[in-house]
Amino acid sequence: MPTQSRIVFLDALRAFAILMMLQGHWMSGLLNVNQLDTTHWGYRFWLYCRGFTAPAFFTLTGWVFCLLLLKNPLQGTQNPRIKKGLKRGAELLIWGYLLRLNLPSLLYGNINPSFFQPDVLHIIGLSLFIIILIYSSLYFLKERLVWIFLLFGIGIFMLEPLYRSWNLDFLPPGISGYLVKGYGGVFYLFPWLGYVFWGCAIAYFFKNRYSNYQKWGIAFMAVGLALIFHSSSFFQFLGSSFQISLFQKIAWNNFLFIRLGDVLVLLALFMFFQAQIKAKLWRFIGAHTLELYIVHYFILYGSITGYGVYKFYAKELLLWESILTLLFFLGACIGIVFVWRRKNHHP
Repeated sequence: MPTQSRIVFLDALRAFAILMMLQGHWMSGLLNVNQLDTTHWGYRFWLYCRGFTAPAFFTLTGWVFCLLLLKNPLQGTQNPRIKKGLKRGAELLIWGYLLRLNLPSLLYGNINPSFFQPDVLHIIGLSLFIIILIYSSLYFLKERLVWIFLLFGIGIFMLEPLYRSWNLDFLPPGISGYLVKGYGGVFYLFPWLGYVFWGCAIAYFFKNRYSNYQKWGIAFMAVGLALIFHSSSFFQFLGSSFQISLFQKIAWNNFLFIRLGDVLVLLALFMFFQAQIKAKLWRFIGAHTLELYIVHYFILYGSITGYGVYKFYAKELLLWESILTLLFFLGACIGIVFVWRRKNHHP
């Protein structure tokens, strides 16, 4: 493992992912698409790139947390990272709910409906709990635990056509919304937990290979490209050969494996160019993604107050206005986090 305490390409990729999320939320919420040619290759490329932001985030969640678990000299239930992970998971859940509070609604004795809709912080928080449960229960498997995470990741992806249409009306909305799409959740455990498990598997596989990251970048690139361009035809072949409709359904809506391929290609690129991305700004952004997410939520959505930028300018800006204000928005988010951490004597 490299001598530095943090893996540079992981921090850089986390920085890239949070910046992509911030710009995606800004542009998609404020840009008036009626003024655009949505068939233009530039717009279609931007739209495609938006799609790999969440998969990258969830994959990195599993990777980084398992990396921290594995780096500790104490393993098993004595690992102090378990306690820290539980605390972090609870913190994410609390912030997930706090950011959706609307004070004006509370003053009238109402809770805004969006308060109960799980979002990315809720699902990442629950994912940490699930990782800890699996690690604590099966730590005696040691390196073989990689296969458990890998099988879980593959299974969640493969079974997506089945649970996509689950009827969970018998469950309270507050629970069903956490499980699958269609019950109000912005994000949900299935299938997003699958990316977290893939990240865990990569962390176990990569445990003692960080010093050779550039060589492994070639392998990540090859696997990623294969998933992007050939996974659909592969599942179509399996479905036709064995007359299994599940494989054909995967091929018809193969977004999970394709997006995993996008993440692996991104990862390979950041591995290849690690020497060029050692700027402190990248590392700062990558190390403070939660704070940046919180700040951007207050600015855009008006957490607590109900007065955010979306309230006044939703879908109203022209392209040049959206891009210009986006630069100020990103600068404001990074600046606020930087000043807050300096003021509170955090590194």
